[in-house]
Amino acid sequence: MKLLGISGSLRKGSYNTALLEATVGLMPEGVELTLIGCGELPHYSKDLDTDSKPEAVLHLLQAVRYSDGVLFATPEYNYSFSGVLKNAIDWASRPAYKSVLAGKPVAIVSASQSHVGGARAQAHLQQVLSATLSPVVPAPPFVVPMAQEKFDGNGLLADEDTKRRLARYIADFIHWVNRLAGR
Repeated sequence: MKLLGISGSLRKGSYNTALLEATVGLMPEGVELTLIGCGELPHYSKDLDTDSKPEAVLHLLQAVRYSDGVLFATPEYNYSFSGVLKNAIDWASRPAYKSVLAGKPVAIVSASQSHVGGARAQAHLQQVLSATLSPVVPAPPFVVPMAQEKFDGNGLLADEDTKRRLARYIADFIHWVNRLAGR
């Protein structure tokens, strides 16, 4: 199985990118998680959405197309998810109803320095993903509140309880992706 992890954060030392990196180490045998960022994508414009799309866009589209599922990691900004993640979704959601995201199983994780852990960002992201026809794993949101207390000085996930919860969430996501694929 091939999964794709997309971080919606551009910040060096991002807790959300670190959360995806921690997830790579939790993959069971036979499951690969490849990570990509959103920083190289140009702002979505119909003028650029032609047969000769920018290279960064082609890379994103190919990565989503050839994945069995997508794991989004989003920070929370002003009660919502990041603009760079929205931009990536805008690129990947074209053409409408026939895009690489249509029918692609997705999961969402978030880490935040607040007590809410990014739950509001996840709620908004789920709304947007419903418009792309991307089924979201039917599970409670995976949030990491007070992320600054869960990662060490090197940006590694150090909290054992969070690691256990993340491993369970990812195992459930993998099981659900397999079930949707009829495996």
